[in-house]
Amino acid sequence: MQNNSITRETLLSYLDDYTRRGSDILFVSQRGLRLVRCSYASLVSYARQTARELTVRGIQESDTVILCGENSAEWVAAFWGCLICGVVVVPLDKDTTIDFARSVQEQTRAKLIFASSSAAGVSDLDIPRIEIDELFHLVSSHDPRRAELPSITSSTLAEVVFTSGTTSTPKGVMLTHANLLANLLPIEKEISKYLKWERFFHPIRFLNLVPLSHVFGQFMGMFVPQLLGSEVHFHNSLNPAEIVERVRRHRISATVLVPRVLDSLRQWLERRYECRGEEEEFKQKLSASVDRSFWQRWWIFRRVHRLFGWKFWAFVCGGATLEAPTEEFWRRLGFAVLQGYGMTETASLISVTHPFKDNGGSIGKVMPGYELKLDEEGEIVVRGPSVSSGYWTAKGEVSRENHQWLHTGDVGTLDESGHLHFKGRKKDIIVTSAGLNVYPEDLEAVLNEDSDVRSSCVIKWSGTQGDEPLAVLILNNPRANVERVIERANKKLAEHQQIRHWRVWESPTFPLAGTQKVLKREVAAKIGMLRTERVDTNDSGFNFVIEEAARITGQQFPSAGDPALKLSTDLKLDSLGRVELLSALEDRYQIEIDEASFTAATSVGDVEQIIRGGVGKVSAAYPYPTWSHYFPVTWIRAILFYTIIFPITRIMSRLKAEGLENLSELNEPVLFISNHVTLGDHALILSALPMRLRHRLAIAMEGERLREWLHPRDSTGMLMRLRMIVEYVLVTTFFHVFPLPKKSGFRRSFAYAAESVERGFSVLVFPEGRRAPRGQMHLSRLKSGIGLLASELQVPVVPVRLEGLYELKRRRQYFATKGMVSVKFGKPIRFERSCEPAAIVEELERRMSDKL
Repeated sequence: MQNNSITRETLLSYLDDYTRRGSDILFVSQRGLRLVRCSYASLVSYARQTARELTVRGIQESDTVILCGENSAEWVAAFWGCLICGVVVVPLDKDTTIDFARSVQEQTRAKLIFASSSAAGVSDLDIPRIEIDELFHLVSSHDPRRAELPSITSSTLAEVVFTSGTTSTPKGVMLTHANLLANLLPIEKEISKYLKWERFFHPIRFLNLVPLSHVFGQFMGMFVPQLLGSEVHFHNSLNPAEIVERVRRHRISATVLVPRVLDSLRQWLERRYECRGEEEEFKQKLSASVDRSFWQRWWIFRRVHRLFGWKFWAFVCGGATLEAPTEEFWRRLGFAVLQGYGMTETASLISVTHPFKDNGGSIGKVMPGYELKLDEEGEIVVRGPSVSSGYWTAKGEVSRENHQWLHTGDVGTLDESGHLHFKGRKKDIIVTSAGLNVYPEDLEAVLNEDSDVRSSCVIKWSGTQGDEPLAVLILNNPRANVERVIERANKKLAEHQQIRHWRVWESPTFPLAGTQKVLKREVAAKIGMLRTERVDTNDSGFNFVIEEAARITGQQFPSAGDPALKLSTDLKLDSLGRVELLSALEDRYQIEIDEASFTAATSVGDVEQIIRGGVGKVSAAYPYPTWSHYFPVTWIRAILFYTIIFPITRIMSRLKAEGLENLSELNEPVLFISNHVTLGDHALILSALPMRLRHRLAIAMEGERLREWLHPRDSTGMLMRLRMIVEYVLVTTFFHVFPLPKKSGFRRSFAYAAESVERGFSVLVFPEGRRAPRGQMHLSRLKSGIGLLASELQVPVVPVRLEGLYELKRRRQYFATKGMVSVKFGKPIRFERSCEPAAIVEELERRMSDKL
């Protein structure tokens, strides 16, 4: 525990705190379907090993190294490894463009780049490269003990964070150890007062959705959580449904995100109530909760809290301005919302809101150590020890002194209680011909409240009477009356704010920066080129579907084709390809799409409508039971197996188990794949397995049948309904089954399989997708999804072959003679994640067709 007089010379002192926390989990990230965990002590060891790797490669103190990739423990280890050596980190967003990356390389003369496979924008840089995903394996041979450090002081440059600023030319903000510590130490001092209470909530878990390439992402991903001994979960998808599922399943305490993602979560939640016909009731509860306490709001919206999980309580928002209606929405639901205001030049935070107090729509009070004032034009001007000394030059020059004021470029006001209110970017302010200021953020907040508007962007427009606001709208419904939308907005706006010009943006999203800020510069450029009432951005969902289909299938399609093109027959997308397309659309547009919407008959035009609607056809949920994992069900299952299933199976089949020696050295969960002949295949395989694997097995079953048992059709009679529910409970109890749908929904099924593996269960799948019909004497073709599952689970795959059952089934014979039926276990196979699913399927078919 820290005391209230905290002093640190450099950031590296935090590594000593890491070491003291030992085996406590620090980072949790997802690789494929599996979760990868890294402890505090392991992170320190990897960082030191990375530092030694840099030394071996001749990287010296003050050299620059580019760091570009998805959030992960490896990214953090590379960052700390550089700091240990006194090497300057140059973090870049994983979606950076090639031109931007080249410009940064030319300016910094970087000696090395750490990059992940997803960072396509840096693939052409002509400098030595280390794959981030393989970092821990690469450095594992180095000594993890503390080495002699270079002379690092508080004035040592830690990183140069590049931003495009108001032009397309990258500017590198120089941040020293002292700059970053100036913001961290006040936070650490405040947190130390409450550490005695942390034990009751340990571990506090943060879900970080902000890139580590941004200073705010670093603060909430690397620095602040470790002050509480917290876990940090990284999640690289911005799909709202996936975020909420991750929060609930992993008992997250607080989510770190940017305002646009919080808006997406709000829209997702509102759509859920709309789809259930509960929209009006939900709005009434929101209105009634205005004057309620935090706990009363929590109780009113307990269904929402159950959705997020009972441990979740706060959103930590930064990187852009959070609109007051969105902040108020989540507060009324009983969640805490912390909003930070700052910029890269101030090493993240300038002000922060209080999570439980009414901040009056402000962006909080100024952080300790800052001096803040407003100039004659209302621009926010600050100075203090956290403010950068300037921008990077090849000679390491600085552009300002520490005592000089920094003009932020933001316009704001200060109220009587000292709260700072953000009004907008100075360069974006629209000065009308009457000399009055119009702040685009005020107009956007009003427009975004309209139910017909998904998102808006207000830019400066040079009209005949001077500068005026122009509203660019993305509509929820393409058939919405835009004039009515503008009319409703103008009724809420002052005379000088009136919107007289507008455009409809055809793409489902605006061009966005890494922090999900709208790039108004690009919007204005396209609007300027096309002075029409509707804007063709060449970035519509239609074109994106065509481009993704070409990438997935490797075939070429016309860039502007017929909206009637079918995903299956015309774009050649099989079931796995459709799921890949669906995932790409969800990530790009931050929406939830039910897999039932994506069938072989779905057209490109249908996809466009689904994107604009934000939610596709909602299918009945498949049952994914968790109760079957735990006592007393596990004990009941064992008793039933040995008293009923095992004796009957042995008597009827007189089976012979072969290849058990292939399982003798397996000490981890396994993916078993088997041919499927009869209803009793599950019992046969269970009976043949060694006891240590038998009782830790989850079995995939036809999802549609399980769903029908648990959710019978409305026309089903009472007795039949009761019988089906009993069948579901018995089958789940006896065999620990979970649904694997045939047509859609197998993304969730794969995720459940991964969760089972995380709990230490092996998984059994019948990849033919159906039982062999009577008379068939050979293996059917395997479904393509098994290739993806085998690649993403990253566990040994054991082929299983049931022999003798084809003949029994053909004869309609229920009792086998001795030696007629056998269960053969093949040798375990491991597939790299880089293996193509089709190649995996081909290899598995070959193994299962051969004699095991």
